Amino acid sequence: MTNNKSYPSSVLNSQSDLTQNSKLRTQNSPAIIHVEALHKRYGRIAAVRGIDFDVQPGEVFGLIGPDGAGKTTTFHILGGVMEATTGNVQVLGQIPRKARLGIGYLTQQFSLYLDLSIDENLRYIAGLRSVSNRDFAERREKYLRLMNLERFGDRLAGQLSGGMKQKLALCCALIYKPEVLLLDEPTTGVDPVSRREFWDVLAALASEGVTIVVATPYLDEAERCNRVALMYEGQIQQIGTPAELKDSLGLHRLEVRTSQLQAVEQALEAQVSDSGASTPIHDVQTFGDRLDVLVSDTQTGEAQVRQVLSQKRFPLDSLEQTQPTLENVFVARLRQQGLEPPFISFPRTMRHDRHSTDAAIYARNLNRMFGTFQAVKNVNVEVRYGEIFGLLGANGAGKTTTIKMLCGLLEASSGDISLGGETGNLRSGELRRRIGYMSQKFTLYDDLTIVQNLEFYAGVYSIPQRLRREKIAWVINICGLEGQENLITGQLPGGWKQRVAFGASVMHEPEILFLDEPTSGVDPLARRQFWRLINDFARQGTAILVTTHYLEEAEQCNRMSFLVAGETVIEGSPSQIKAAQPGKLIEITPDQNQAASDLLKQTLEPWRVSIFADRLHVVVDNPDTEIPQLRDQLQAANITVHSLRPIPYSLEDAFIGTVQRSQK
Repeated sequence: MTNNKSYPSSVLNSQSDLTQNSKLRTQNSPAIIHVEALHKRYGRIAAVRGIDFDVQPGEVFGLIGPDGAGKTTTFHILGGVMEATTGNVQVLGQIPRKARLGIGYLTQQFSLYLDLSIDENLRYIAGLRSVSNRDFAERREKYLRLMNLERFGDRLAGQLSGGMKQKLALCCALIYKPEVLLLDEPTTGVDPVSRREFWDVLAALASEGVTIVVATPYLDEAERCNRVALMYEGQIQQIGTPAELKDSLGLHRLEVRTSQLQAVEQALEAQVSDSGASTPIHDVQTFGDRLDVLVSDTQTGEAQVRQVLSQKRFPLDSLEQTQPTLENVFVARLRQQGLEPPFISFPRTMRHDRHSTDAAIYARNLNRMFGTFQAVKNVNVEVRYGEIFGLLGANGAGKTTTIKMLCGLLEASSGDISLGGETGNLRSGELRRRIGYMSQKFTLYDDLTIVQNLEFYAGVYSIPQRLRREKIAWVINICGLEGQENLITGQLPGGWKQRVAFGASVMHEPEILFLDEPTSGVDPLARRQFWRLINDFARQGTAILVTTHYLEEAEQCNRMSFLVAGETVIEGSPSQIKAAQPGKLIEITPDQNQAASDLLKQTLEPWRVSIFADRLHVVVDNPDTEIPQLRDQLQAANITVHSLRPIPYSLEDAFIGTVQRSQK
């Protein structure tokens, strides 16, 4: 589809980490990055089609879009590793190839040496860039301390968690002191705690004048950018601050809670499709224990929601008005362009006669030892048929180990497990045919074609020959790969591989489905389709256990538990977990964001203070006494507070607070 529609661009600068005078100077400064009429073609394929944008000194600029939008191609050109077909691209006043000594570039794939230590990786990069011994020692100490890696200098890179690897990659990019940082999806697969720490580091670097361009599939991260460009089909459709983009949407969000989610969702979706442009309801999506309804007017939208529920005699537990998210903007814009893939129901041939009160997955006092190390400690899990259960935790918390024990891939050291009613041999062929498993790592064969992989898994799961063609065609269709099924799987981007892997894991219509980080690296639109399919399987009676590092999508789970160091620390619905958080989450907008953050971290635990573009999020346990103290502390440092208000806990805020308190 060719897309020629453009939205108004905003070029307002919202520098967050400099004083007001510095802001004015920055706005009048020449752009550090200038892109004008940039085109890039690969034969007949136009990957980038005439994009324009400028990035100012010290700005954090986000480039977001679906898989195949042209983001990585743009990064390759900005980094000087690829030539543009046509257009004018300037970085630091030069063509990118000549500016490479001033550019730090983190690619999507971790590209350091896993058999070298942290210090050896840093020394190797410093040697390539001719960094003096004195500068190396000074920068090593500074950046390892900033990343909380100073105690691990002799640890092999291959032994680091995903978050620590990305921090090391960033240290290596900084060791030669670049003026520009290009970060292509730097936090994919990184847990929420490490992701937040990573973004706080980026804010600190921006405050020192480093200019940062970042691509991310996580739109809660994009909220931390000064400005964001929405990119799809090789074009930039809209540029602005996160607040400007949300305002430009012209929609409001209603959170609807009801005991009959599926029926209410269908009734409200009928209002969208039946009424067309005249309806105030524009979008409806399930999120775990609630519905998100986007409306053009809160008053008429709320009235219509209440009317529909009343007419259908559906119960309404609560209805709240909230702000739209950046993900709402992203999805709505793509839907306006007709780019949202259609929902294609799974071609079912079996019916599971299971009751929702039956436990499909059950574990009591589950333990796992590796030598003297206890990875899982007395974990209890119960997942019923038709339920989506989230198992959440930081890297190394024991999630994958728990899943492997629950599905019979790893023997438990102690504890009781029941899977699909089976308590004995969890590795029996009969039981395995009732289970679907999508592992954290892409498990298909890179040297086979897409269709060969799917035919292989159809054989493994004993799908009858007469049904295979229809089910394989369904996987190809939901992946949007019609006509490309003979591509070698290893040539697919990570997000597309995840889609094929999901399809392979459900073709045999499992009663029980294990999904270990299924949407890692998947763009928001594809993630939305993923969860529509996951919800559809749950509604047909499949029991689903899922892990994810993306807490906004974890809202889709009916229930969840948080693991910390192998132990369960909290369990409940998303709403229950957020309501259980002590204290208040405060949003502060100061005139000197980085200085305010540094100051507050002197008296508060660092995890309690986090930078979001031009604002701070601060967690306080005793708001009545602590909020006046925070105001006084900032005022004494000549930092002006433009606004200070309590905001609701997000699930990510709840996760980080729970994890940090448990570790303390």
